[in-house]
Amino acid sequence: MGQDEVNRRIVHSGRNAVGAGPVGSWGPRMRSLTYYVAASADGYVAGPDGQVDFFGFDGDLAAWIIEEYPETLPVHACEALGIADHGNRHYDTVLMGRRTYEPASDPVARVRELKAEDGAGGIWLAGGGRLAAALRVEIDEIVIKRNPVVLGAGVPMIEGSFSPQPLSLTSSRTFDTGVVVESYRKTK
Repeated sequence: MGQDEVNRRIVHSGRNAVGAGPVGSWGPRMRSLTYYVAASADGYVAGPDGQVDFFGFDGDLAAWIIEEYPETLPVHACEALGIADHGNRHYDTVLMGRRTYEPASDPVARVRELKAEDGAGGIWLAGGGRLAAALRVEIDEIVIKRNPVVLGAGVPMIEGSFSPQPLSLTSSRTFDTGVVVESYRKTK
């Protein structure tokens, strides 16, 4: 499979690359980019060698993700959980960082194209601190599943230059697992 084929499969609209099925119809609008990511208490999305096994998926947090964000689960997990036919609640497009797949050569231009396309759902930035930094000006919402673990080193949530950008907290929920899900929107 060539690189262009990988890009079409991962960065596309209308179908989710990790789930199945179209998102519900909300009518035409400018689509938004959401950075939906698990992070440690000190802001890392992975360990130095890409480890993520310390991020839990159990209890009330797992139930919430299955109910609220089923399209963010890998296809094999959806099949094992018996939810393979779920609908997409938030996203119909997924954008992944270079360490997963090679993204478009100009990710900002590509995200702007995706935002302008007709689509029933949003665009999920699935991670990669460098890609998040490159797309920072285009990120409309950040949803952090902050896990009760300190890593001390690893892949930062946003690996870029110093440039404060104000956000507004839109919601926060604490789970029995100790994970806190924080949602922020970009302020204008």
